Amino acid sequence: MLTPSRLIVARKRRGLTLTRLAELTGISTHSLSVYENGHQTPTDETLDQLATTLDIPRQFLEAPDVDEIPEAAVSFRALSKMTARQRDRALAAGRIAIMINDWIEARFRLPTADIPTLTGHDPESAAEIVRAGWGLGERPVTNMLHLLEAHGTRIYSLTAENDELDAYSLYWYGRPFVFLSTGKTGERGRFDAAHELGHLVLHGEHQVPSERPAAEVEANRFAAAFLMPRASVLAHGLANATPDQIVQAKRVWNVAAMALTHRLHELELLTDWGYRSACVQLSRMGYRRAEPEGIQRESSQLLGKVFRSVRADGMTPARIAAELGISPAELLGHVFGLTLTPVKCGAPP
Repeated sequence: MLTPSRLIVARKRRGLTLTRLAELTGISTHSLSVYENGHQTPTDETLDQLATTLDIPRQFLEAPDVDEIPEAAVSFRALSKMTARQRDRALAAGRIAIMINDWIEARFRLPTADIPTLTGHDPESAAEIVRAGWGLGERPVTNMLHLLEAHGTRIYSLTAENDELDAYSLYWYGRPFVFLSTGKTGERGRFDAAHELGHLVLHGEHQVPSERPAAEVEANRFAAAFLMPRASVLAHGLANATPDQIVQAKRVWNVAAMALTHRLHELELLTDWGYRSACVQLSRMGYRRAEPEGIQRESSQLLGKVFRSVRADGMTPARIAAELGISPAELLGHVFGLTLTPVKCGAPP
């Protein structure tokens, strides 16, 4: 029998409204609404048609009930520019990633969450507190994703259909999750991960930022302070740094040239004029939208270990996907493609 909540997740995962799904299937909008509300069960033939149209195994639609991720639990960047379809599609994809995580947690012991809640703190001081608590001192973070995973954050990739997003995060039954785009530069990916850590730290579990634009500014300030600690930046003698010096220095913290430029201005190492001038020159050098000769994008260490282990036990991606009621392609889309591609473990954070 159809599980109504699963039909809703599958439909939103494909970015479809009830009206559009009705057009694709020939099933009336009224009937689809009745199915999603659980007031009527479709025939086997109709259920097969829905599964085919939604490109999801029928098993997914018949599995146990699932809770949707509430929109209020997530702080999206530029929410005003997002359509409801984009928002719902991203949240539905995240819900499937959480199902994958549940499958993993049923078989492996993952690190316990160790992320402090510092609601109300200034982002700069909050970043210093987290760094001190995690024993980082002032040294650069070697690998942002590995660091988050070591402290209990579950990290999954955003699927290709959600490439208009950079990232988002939330707490799900006490567990912190971060979902990251794989289409950004390595430097941008590190900043996005630190930004989402800022949301988890500053805006706390079960708390929804009342002013989303302000929350995004706070998360950005946290990310800059976390990746580029004040004392570390000051120690490198970057007062009135030229664009060439900025490009050279950004490699110390593995951040984008523009991010470092903004941080130097924030720390009053660049004047207003110097900041604007550096931004213009860096833009001409190609650093506005990209990072020439940038770093390799970071990936999940934890998922790499998990899938190496299950492969050693003879578990194939197709079998894992079948147990989850999804396609192998769907599985790969959420786990950085690691089920088929062995990855080397990076240096510890």
